[in-house]
Amino acid sequence: MKMRGMYSGRMVLALGLLAASLAVQAEPLRVVSSFSILNDMVKEIGGDKVMASTIVPANGDAHSFEPRPSDAKTLAKAQLLVVNGLEFESWLPRLQQAAGYKGPQVVATEGITPLAFEGGADDHADHDHDHDHDHEPAHDHAQDHEHAPEKDHSGHEHSHQHGSQDPHAWQSLDLAQIYVRNISKGLEQADPANAQYYQGRAKDYAQRIQELDDSIKTRLQAVPVDKRKVITSHDAFSYMSEAYNIRFIPLVGVSSQAEPSARDIAQIIQQARSEQIQAIFVENTVSAKLVEQVARETGAKVGGTLYSDALGVPGSGVDTYLGMMRSNTDQLIKALQP
Repeated sequence: MKMRGMYSGRMVLALGLLAASLAVQAEPLRVVSSFSILNDMVKEIGGDKVMASTIVPANGDAHSFEPRPSDAKTLAKAQLLVVNGLEFESWLPRLQQAAGYKGPQVVATEGITPLAFEGGADDHADHDHDHDHDHEPAHDHAQDHEHAPEKDHSGHEHSHQHGSQDPHAWQSLDLAQIYVRNISKGLEQADPANAQYYQGRAKDYAQRIQELDDSIKTRLQAVPVDKRKVITSHDAFSYMSEAYNIRFIPLVGVSSQAEPSARDIAQIIQQARSEQIQAIFVENTVSAKLVEQVARETGAKVGGTLYSDALGVPGSGVDTYLGMMRSNTDQLIKALQP
């Protein structure tokens, strides 16, 4: 009797340990992404196996973002961090230090050959983006637009400078396939037990991205190439220019916080008039004030809102990466069609 009770006790203990182990395994992987577009990709690939959260929220401007203490707490609990790279998240090292995060990190742009900014880091030369890169010589505005150092919540000075490489590679659906592969690989390595699950969802997501890419190319055939010229708030659409042969003329450089000089604005107004550019677009993360000024001066119509560095709020129709790319295309074609 005594022996039977001993075996019974061991069995109960073993079952209890097994249940606890299964409960731990069933907990979703805690994944933190630097901004909302990456967060959506993580959700698409990770499904119900991940608990995804973002540092820069919907409609948030990653260029001017200032991490909060709550962001450090969120990152401290993460099991995986997903970032864009290419110096897009200039504030990230400070946040990682504050959070004490030393865990695995996925750089979504790894393997992408980035486009270069013509004038170097955050220069605001007249660098409109032609598909063939047949640009006129640019003049240097670096001294016109030096960014004054700002302070974070701890009082330390920093600036929102970016490097000489364009980080906005997600604006190409073709390059988004590399994002998907990198994120899937990172999830598989962090959570090997669910590797096949992530691979299957990544394959399905990649197929939907390809279908949208094909659809956009087909729809743009209705717009003559010489009419595919628009003015945008800041320099965020070079990859879309490369992918779809659309010429984007930015009012400012890569940083949405930059301020163009009066000379810059005058040149763009002159260019818009001489080339009969019909549409100018605001962006969801940038003030519309400058866009409205140029529209008044040139007679170009404000074509609507393009989503560049962040998704829209839930329920807006632009709260997913594919929804964002679809909406941007709709706005462009609507404004450019003869």
